[in-house]
Order: sequence, then structure tokens, then C-alpha cells
Amino acid sequence: MLRTVFKMSSAHSTWSKLTQSLPEHLAERVRVLQDSISETRVPMDHALPLAASGTHVVCWLHHAVRAHENPTLDVARLAAATLGLPLIVYQGLGGRHRFNSDRHHTFILEGAVEFATELRVLDPSIRYVFNLQRDPAATSPLSQLCARAALIVTEDFPAPPFPRWTKQLAARCGRPIWLVDSACVVPMRLVVGEHLGAFRFRGKTEKLFKARAGLSWPEVRAAVPNASNIELGFVPLDWDQVDIPSICASCLVDHSVAPVGHTRGGSRAGYERWEAFKVKGLKNYNKARNRAEIDREAFAVSRLSAYIHHGHVSPLRVVREAWGLFKTGFGEGVEKYIDEIWVWRELAHHLCFLYPDLLESIDIIPKWAKTTLHLHKDDPRDVKSWEALARGRAGDPLWDAAQRSLLAHGELHNNVRMTWGKAIVGWSDSPRRAQQMLIDLNHRFALDGNNPNSYGGLLWCLGVLDRPFEGVDASVTGCLRPRPLQQHAARMDLGKYSKSMNATSWSRKLRVAVVGGGMAGMAAARTLADQNVEVVVFDKARSPGGRMSTRRQDELWFDHGAQYFTAKDQRFERLVESWVHDGVAGPWRGRIGQMNAVGSIVDRSDERARYVGIPGMNAVVRHLAETLGGQSEVRSGVRVNAAQFADGRWSPTDEQNAALGMFDAMIVALPAPQAADLLIDSPNLRDLALSVRMRPCWSAMVSFDARVPIDFDGVFLNMEAVLDSAPLSWVARDSSKPKRPSRETWVLHASPSWSEMNIERDKAEVAHQLLKAFFEVLKIPAVPTITLEAHRWRFANTGQQANGECLFDRERLLAVCGDWTHGGRVEGAYLSGVAAAGSVLGEVVRRARERP
Repeated sequence: MLRTVFKMSSAHSTWSKLTQSLPEHLAERVRVLQDSISETRVPMDHALPLAASGTHVVCWLHHAVRAHENPTLDVARLAAATLGLPLIVYQGLGGRHRFNSDRHHTFILEGAVEFATELRVLDPSIRYVFNLQRDPAATSPLSQLCARAALIVTEDFPAPPFPRWTKQLAARCGRPIWLVDSACVVPMRLVVGEHLGAFRFRGKTEKLFKARAGLSWPEVRAAVPNASNIELGFVPLDWDQVDIPSICASCLVDHSVAPVGHTRGGSRAGYERWEAFKVKGLKNYNKARNRAEIDREAFAVSRLSAYIHHGHVSPLRVVREAWGLFKTGFGEGVEKYIDEIWVWRELAHHLCFLYPDLLESIDIIPKWAKTTLHLHKDDPRDVKSWEALARGRAGDPLWDAAQRSLLAHGELHNNVRMTWGKAIVGWSDSPRRAQQMLIDLNHRFALDGNNPNSYGGLLWCLGVLDRPFEGVDASVTGCLRPRPLQQHAARMDLGKYSKSMNATSWSRKLRVAVVGGGMAGMAAARTLADQNVEVVVFDKARSPGGRMSTRRQDELWFDHGAQYFTAKDQRFERLVESWVHDGVAGPWRGRIGQMNAVGSIVDRSDERARYVGIPGMNAVVRHLAETLGGQSEVRSGVRVNAAQFADGRWSPTDEQNAALGMFDAMIVALPAPQAADLLIDSPNLRDLALSVRMRPCWSAMVSFDARVPIDFDGVFLNMEAVLDSAPLSWVARDSSKPKRPSRETWVLHASPSWSEMNIERDKAEVAHQLLKAFFEVLKIPAVPTITLEAHRWRFANTGQQANGECLFDRERLLAVCGDWTHGGRVEGAYLSGVAAAGSVLGEVVRRARERP
């Protein structure tokens, strides 16, 4: 009991009363964290005076977000009532979690809205505050709120990053934190010792489980003072003004991972799913649970994991009701379900509870598994990039369908997950990389990701919670238990399963027009296609590229638009790494300099990694276009001249006023002035586009018959800072980029001011003028040219940018994107396109929620 843990002295009568007020079913679930050290059986007398000085009690919830059958909330309510202090229930959602996305944000916020109502009914004196951090760099106000508290109560959640975050909170606020197990029937702290196997764990916990499984959860009666006057130090969400799609769009999270239409967050939806499973699936669960192709609505499995993970559904209630059916002789199905939710689920929690700091370290793999993997470390293997795996393009039909289940539907059938995970081990260059990939792909896309059960299942693929498989010594994986993809596919209806995974999650077809085939447009198109949306991209050029185009002249290549790109944002960085792996892009290791006001060139080569497409800049955009998949297509050589919105659909037309089809939504990925021409039916967006000034750029492409005598491969001239009419802003030796032809080629970019003043000049005149300036400014002797040509970009530079990652008209399902809406760089264009697609998908799911 808790009172034996704390050993309260008589000098602390209030605290003695507090601990004694906790009933046994709550006391057994509590342990204490003090000064960043977890203490379960250490006397805590030295911490009590410090904690007794606060003005309120904080209950920090993150994975038990419900007002019913919630041990964490019950402990906090009893503590606050005994201390006579107001209770603040805090929940935060910010950009610091590595897998934050529209999908996870939507599900969490939907649950939070329901919880706010439920808690208000339970006790209006309790103040529930939700802090939303739109910027990942923002500092959480939780530690300041806790520093003024007499006590902090939170969940004992053992999966990363929460054990580390909780320790950091304890260190910052200088208060003891009570951690309450709200996820397991048998509290984790009661399972003493290591029992990392199902047989041993079942034996160790059977008596404890059976003593608790059928018990009703006692209702807590505890009156607390009103917390409305407590100073928070931040502005919480206003529950009467919550607009979830708009909130998600305003956050700097991964907009490529869309909300799941068929899985709404919150207790109501969770318990509706549980009731349906009890009626339709529980009786035959033992027979049907491994058949992944069975329709979702048939409930061969409960599909409750996301709701239990986020705490919208109480696992205590689920177990109690299942146990009651078991006792009435309901059948082998319920017996097997209880075994899964008790032994395998709580064993995974036990693993995480024992080794919270090792779950993402290779050191958690058992010695026998390390040995066999090391013996096979040099075996040949087909290493897949993150992008290929994430988008379900590994090349195996079953695996790709399974990944598409994660990508588009946010869930993966548990039996398929084991086969899916084992394959990743064979497609990774090391066990460490396999572990990272397993965690990334599962947590990023699965609504139940980042759960102790996830870690148990994923690590099982590397031998954790398992044993050597006798008689097996396979390439790469050695004596790890095998799960061959072909064998698994042979025992299921793969065609039916694949068809289901290639449907939208909101059970309705969606057709979207994307106007513009540059980086932003193709990023938007592929994001939509990944959610099984039919996309048609219209681009006026001969092939996709936009300002990332590459000009070919005989055997020469010129990147006459965007010269390179960098990756500062993690949302873009992981893709760039994949492109490098797959040979779509590569680092440009040229020597880069900047000319100062006195004409000297300062080396800037080591400032950041610069990347280019291979064999030309347009390779990246073409890669996006070629991997759209599904029913999506790119129509090149088509200029969209106008677009009309009527009866809830968009109808774009070409230059001959010919109709190009009917679409449910439209994304315009053009420079601001050109975009404005298509926004006649959306006056607000049109005004925003017209307010943005985009400046031109003349580009000269030149090849020489000898090397230009300069030690730099690229130079920022920035001469406009000295002379408004200076011709050049940038010059680059294009032939220094990887996989380019060896002949000396350069691209010369004119400054925005000079380009504006000379916008209508003859191309040949401009080319010669820029070449002359090139030799003069760099003070180098003229080198004979072989070819010389100029190209005019009317809308190249953004003098100012719109406010936000993209522009969106919710009523008309119209989004506008481009580098001019988000930073003016290649990375900004990509993120803007993804945000545009995310805005459309968020609104589509919102509308699907509203339909009966």
C-alpha cells in the first residue's frame, strides 16, 4: 500500500491523512518520482515539506484522457480534496514530439473535446486546460504551472518519451510527482522481477489478474475548491471555439499524415466499437483474429488499440466486461481475447516499465539475437530507403498492402504486423537501422503508435520476448523466428486485403485537380495519392519541374532555375536522405563563396549541406510524379486558363475553353500572380495572392571550351547591396554538380532589380550582357564560349510571402501553395504543397464526420 511506501511521520499529519485517504485499489497503483529518481519503496519524508507549499494540485494527463475509471484522475481528485486545494487537469499537445501529425493531433483533440464535456459534468470545479504549442520550438508552460503546485499527479506511462519528460519535469519544478498506473489491470509496480516471456508472465500474474479482472471500479466522491482563479501563465484552448482542422493546419507538424476517416477519437466512438465487437466478433475471436482480409465492419478483431492507447476507453472496463462474459461461458473467443489483453498487452508494459531507457537502444536485444545477427552482418541484403518503405513501395504485394494500411488507414492488423516487421529486418543494413525503421514507420502512421504494446511487438521482430528458432539459420536474420512474406500471403485472400487498403479511409471517392507541376504541386499531389485520392496534375510544361527544371542542349545539362536545395526541417530532411539513398539526389560538394562589398570572396562551403537532383534538378520533381501511383496522373502541356466553382465542384478549363473534368477539390500551385487568375470564385484567396509581389530573374546558360579560372563552384554576388542596377546575384559552375557532363558549364542568375529593368529585352542581348558582367565582376579573363542562351523567369523571387504554409478556402475545398506561401525555398515549396493537401484532407474528414 502507498502508506507503507511513504512511511509518513507524525509531523506531516496532512500528508498522512492524504495517503491514508487513498483506497487500496488506488494506492497499489502509485509510485513517486522525486529529483528525477524513480522511488518505489524509499521513504519520502524529506520531500513532503517542499510539496506542501503549493496553491493547487496538477493532474497531467496524456494517455488516460477520460473522466471515468481513470486511476490517475481519481488519485488527483482525492489528493486535492484532502488538501483542500483546487485541481487543474492539464493536457498538452506540442511540436516537440517527433511524430506529431494531423492524424495524431486530430485523434487527440477529438478525444479532448469529449473529455472536456465529460469532466465538466463530473465536477465543474475541476479546471481542465489544454495547451496547444503550434511552434515546435515553443517552451511548455507545464513546469511553471507545476512549480506552484503542492502535488503533481500523472500517469505511469512507460513508453518514450514520457519517462524522460516526467523526470525532466520533476527536476524543473522541484516537486514530487505521483505516477499512477492507469493502463494495466495488474499494476506494473506489483510485478516484481523480470518475466520477459508469456509463460512466465502468465504464471507470475495469474493470481493478481484474476483477483482484479471482474471488480467494478469504485466511484470517487471528492469535492474540490473551484480552480477558475488559478493563474495559468498561458492561454488554453477555448473548448467552445475548437476547430480541429484549422488547429492542425496552424501547427508545424507533419501534414502528410492525414486524419483517419473511419476512426474518430473520443470515448463515445471507442465504446461504440467495443460494443460492436462484443456482438459481432468476440465469440469467434479465436478463429477469425488472424484473418486480416475480413472487412473492418465484421469485427474479426476489436480495433480498440488506438482508443486504449490514448485513454479514451478504459482497459479496466474492457477487461471487466470480457471477464464477465467469460464467466458466463461465452466461449473460446472471449478466453483468447482476455489472454491477449492480459498476458501479451501487460507483458509489453512490463518490458517498458523495466527498461524505459533501452527501448530504442540495440542493447535491449537479447544476447542470442545479437550473436546471430552479428554472424550474418555481412550477408547481402536489399536495403530499402525510408521513402520506399513508408509509401508501401518495397516491391512485395503483401508488405506493400500492409504498409498502405498504416499509411492511409492508421492501423495494421496485428498478425500482419509481425510479418511486416520481420521483413524490415532483412531490408535494413544493420539491426540498429532495422530497429529505427520499425519504430519510425509504426509510430509515425499508426494511431496506436508509441505504445508499450508497439514496442513489445516491434522488438519481438528482433528477438525480444522470443527464443532462438531451432533448425533455422537464414540469411541476414539467422535463427530469429522466421515470418516469410510469401507463406503469409498464401494463407490469406491477398487481393481482397489489398483492395481494402487501397480505398480511402472515409469510404468515399475524392477527385482533386492540382494546377502546377513544380515542387509544391507534385508534393501536394503525392500526399493526396498516398491517401488513395484520385489526382490529376495539370502542367503547362513538357514535363514536371517548374523552377526546378533542367534545360538540355545536346549533351549538356543546365539547372537554369533552382540551383540546389537544403534541408532544415525534419519533415523534409528524411525525404532528402531517401532521395540520396535512391540516387534521385545527391550532395553538391562544390566550393561556395560570397563576394563582399570590396570584391573579395569569402568561403561559405561549410555552412550547410547542399543537395541537387541527379542527373538534373528536375529529377526530384519527376521522381514525385513517377511515384504517384493509383489512378492519379500528370497531364503535361496543358495550361489551365480558368476554373469555375459550382454546385460544390470545380471545373477547370484550358486555353481553348475546353473542360478538363469535374473535381471535388482543387489545389493551385502556381506563382502568386498566375494563381490569382484562377481564384475568381474565391475572392479572399485572390486578394491574398494579388497582394504578394514576385520578382523576375533572367538566367543565362553558358558552356566553355576550357575551365573558367576561378577556385569557386558557386558565388553569391549580392551586388545589389552596393549598386541597385548590378546585373548578377549568383553564378554557378553547373558541371561541378554530381553526375553532370564533364564539359565546363555555368549558370548565371541576374539580380531581381536588373531583371525587372530588363524584363522585356531580347534573350540574346541579355545573355551577352550577363556573360560580360560575369567576367567583369569576378575579374577573370574572358574564356571562349561554345553555347550561350538566356531564359526569363517572370516569377522567380518572392519579395514577401503569404502568412502560413498555404492558403485555404474551406467552403470551396480550394488550396493555394508554392514557395511564396512558405519561405521562398525548395524546402518551403515542398512543405507548402504537403500543407495544402493536408488542409484538403482535414476538411474532407471533418465533413465525413458530420455525415450520418
